[in-house]
Amino acid sequence: MAAAIQSVADSGTWKAVPDVRSHSKCCYFSKCRRINDYAFRMKRQMQQQQHCGLCRSSEIISAAKCGHVLLAAANLDLHSVGTPMLVQSIASQDVRQFLWQFLSNRYQCWDRRLGKNNVNDLRFKHKRTQEVLWINNYCTRGRAKAKQVVLLPGTLAPSAFSWSKKISRYVKNGRYVQALELYRQIKREGASIDKLTFIQVLKACSILSALDEGKHVHSHIIQNGYTSDRFVGSCLITMYTKCGSIDDAFRVLMNMPTRDVVAWSAMIMGLVKCGLGEKALELFNKMKLEGIEPNSVTFVSVLNACASVVNLREGRCIHAELTQCGYIPDVYLGSSLVDMYSKCHSIEDACQVFNNIRTKNVCAWNSMIGGYVKCEHAAKALDLFLQMQRDHQEPSSITFVAAINACASLGVLEDGRHIHKLVLQSRLESNIFIGSSLVDMYAKCGSISDACRVFNNMPQQHIISWSSMIAGYVKCGQAEKALKLFQQMYCEQLEPNNITFVSVFNACASLEALEEGRHAHAQMTIGRCCAETFVVRNSLIDMYAKCGSIEDACRIFNMMTKRDVVSWSAMIVGYARDNRAQKSLDLFRQMQREQVEPDSFTFVGVLSACSSLGALEEGKLVHTHVIGCRLEKDKFVGCALIDMFAKCGSIYDARKVFSNMPTRTVMLCNAMIVGYAVHGCGKDVLKLLEEMCLEDVALDHTTFVGVLSACGHAGLLDEGQYYLEAISPLYGILATVEHYSCMVDLLGRSGCLTDAHQMIKSMPCLPTGSVWMALLGACRLHGNLKLGEAAAERVIEVDPGNASGYVLLSNIYAAAGKWDLKARVQQMRIQRQAYKPPGKTWIEVNKVVHSFVANDQEHPQINEIWAELKRLSVLMKQAGYTPDMRFVLHDVDDDEGEFSLWHHSEKLAIAFGIISTPTGAPLRIWKNLRVCGDCHTAIKFISEIVGRSMVVRDANRFHHFSDGICSCRDYW
Repeated sequence: MAAAIQSVADSGTWKAVPDVRSHSKCCYFSKCRRINDYAFRMKRQMQQQQHCGLCRSSEIISAAKCGHVLLAAANLDLHSVGTPMLVQSIASQDVRQFLWQFLSNRYQCWDRRLGKNNVNDLRFKHKRTQEVLWINNYCTRGRAKAKQVVLLPGTLAPSAFSWSKKISRYVKNGRYVQALELYRQIKREGASIDKLTFIQVLKACSILSALDEGKHVHSHIIQNGYTSDRFVGSCLITMYTKCGSIDDAFRVLMNMPTRDVVAWSAMIMGLVKCGLGEKALELFNKMKLEGIEPNSVTFVSVLNACASVVNLREGRCIHAELTQCGYIPDVYLGSSLVDMYSKCHSIEDACQVFNNIRTKNVCAWNSMIGGYVKCEHAAKALDLFLQMQRDHQEPSSITFVAAINACASLGVLEDGRHIHKLVLQSRLESNIFIGSSLVDMYAKCGSISDACRVFNNMPQQHIISWSSMIAGYVKCGQAEKALKLFQQMYCEQLEPNNITFVSVFNACASLEALEEGRHAHAQMTIGRCCAETFVVRNSLIDMYAKCGSIEDACRIFNMMTKRDVVSWSAMIVGYARDNRAQKSLDLFRQMQREQVEPDSFTFVGVLSACSSLGALEEGKLVHTHVIGCRLEKDKFVGCALIDMFAKCGSIYDARKVFSNMPTRTVMLCNAMIVGYAVHGCGKDVLKLLEEMCLEDVALDHTTFVGVLSACGHAGLLDEGQYYLEAISPLYGILATVEHYSCMVDLLGRSGCLTDAHQMIKSMPCLPTGSVWMALLGACRLHGNLKLGEAAAERVIEVDPGNASGYVLLSNIYAAAGKWDLKARVQQMRIQRQAYKPPGKTWIEVNKVVHSFVANDQEHPQINEIWAELKRLSVLMKQAGYTPDMRFVLHDVDDDEGEFSLWHHSEKLAIAFGIISTPTGAPLRIWKNLRVCGDCHTAIKFISEIVGRSMVVRDANRFHHFSDGICSCRDYW
């Protein structure tokens, strides 16, 4: 052996540096078979110098002879002088062979430093896999027992601690699937598992919602006897609750031998996360009955439960209990209290708690800023965000999201851009939630180009950002682009979520794109989205209703096991839009029977139905409900009430509602102007317009459409011409085709047909069918056959499917006695499938709406109605009434023509009203077409004969008859 050492030294493997003193020490320790801390300290000093091969060999041999084989091996490699000495000194052939294999690769990645720190720790640990090398023959009996070493010499195997550490690393890095696979490997190899491993595996199951895997782990926990451990039990409860198995979690809690506050808190927290806030509060009370004192974690969970169920009373009780228990509102409890009060809409209490928090971290600031946003105090949220910056508190991504949402609520584009700059400075622009919030903010502020730029610059476009961009296009009125982006998302194989589909359904509703909506509905059904949520079902109902498929909307509504107020409102509005007003009112009554509290949108739909039916009494009853719900000051409900009263013929009630509104917005003023216009109150419209200018109410396009329409109904030609000329230079509003259509109608009613025709020719925009229809109606009124033919030709050219043009032209021919031309026009209308709705008249008697058509035979009281008409005809002729045969639209003799005139639907409705209501009671009827001239004259005579006031609403306006006089003064 000495010769071998000398040969290696001579060969220069180590540079020989004479150090007799160090060499003597090594030999001394080797002979004495001693190895102690001093020796190893000396060894480390020697390693920092250059030693001869003999010193190194002596050191290795001394360690080997003392039984510290691994410590000796820690200083070896294949070219070490001591390697043959060490291997030869080991008695066991198995270990000797194993060491040769272990030390043969100089690039092996085993960490051999463990022995330098603890001489009794007889193992090597792999740097990458964390596996441990054990050699049982050379470890002391005590250490072997403590480590529970049962492996054969030379076996490579990880310890329980190594398994736990490796699984923990997987879970920490988000590699949950690999963690579960490693756990299965442990079970296959039969290695020992400690409780830390079980805790990490349960955490992976919780995050993956792997309920079946979690149940298997639970069975292994029972086999290993860890069921009584409180930490393992709490992790089991958390796993079951996150996987949605509340019963299993509760069973674990009840089976625990000792249920401490940790287990109770885990169960309460799990219930909150599963959306079972009420049960969490019940469990909290049960915990206190069992004498368990809650800790801060428990209180945080219970406060979250109060916030989830919006239980302000219980939240205040818990706050009081916190105070009694002596808990100082630290940053975590304080943040939970702020969040609870905010979600319970008690922003004053939230602000008080926030101000009492001594040391505020970013979590506390986020809770308060988010609370202001949730309670619709966006301006205060931005102020608090600025104060946070002044206090040098670094905002987090949650802070930026709340601040950006506040800007979106206020529509403050410049503030939003400033916060965007702060995001860029904080290098958080890649955050998905911030990017999506920026897209939403820019869209709500009307800057869709900025929203699109943020979306395109996002490094990773998540489904949240896609949904925000689609919703942004819908909010900015670009529904076509929203649908294209939705299809592009599908091409990139991204799975839409419920929020995406809601935006897509809204886009289809705005475009009335029924087929695209049905296709999106089918995609949602095939995908993994849950259509059972209220918001998805309600958006589907709204989409189908607005697209004209009320049957599909009704089918979805009937499939819903639970319906909220939005569901009912969507159906009520849908029926009203589909001209099924009676069905809308019936559904509203059913909603009341089921004790669902209506909101402002419900009342808007119901009042719209009352407007369509002209059901004044029903509308007044709904108005009573509005007052009971304290919504009479709501601007949308106020507009609907004004519109309902105006369309039901009670302009006085409409004006009363308008006067009682706290603030006059342009929407309310426009509703009142349109109401005045249809009643022919032109002077009142002009007076209201002056009041709006004095009160600095912003005028818009709709305002002047109503003003010009009122001038047309009242014959205010000069005023109408003035406002049309002044609309652009004085009010800064561009005149559109609707304004010119009203002016053409005004000129035509006034008999200025040539001027009306000239205006159409000089319009700065292309005339539409409605403009030519206004001229055609004037030609029908004044009997101008030549110009009427030209106007009808343009109407049919622009809109060949509109039956009104054919009807008006055929009426002009009938009035002129040109029956062959009338028949030709009628034949053309039939060939082009331009069908007109039949003329109908409705009247409400005892809250029941009755409808009539010309020459009606179906009404149960038709004989009494005819008898009343016969009686009235005699009295009317005695008073000077003469049938106007110009309104007989068929080539018949005078007697038959007079008979057809007497059986017009409006005369039938009035006769029914006279025989069905008390003497002197006012009558209100409404007609879907323009009232004919003969009926207008007849109603004047009837109102004087029977001594009743009568309100007649036709397709254009209202006529108020009293004592033989009409409010329109025969100008309509």
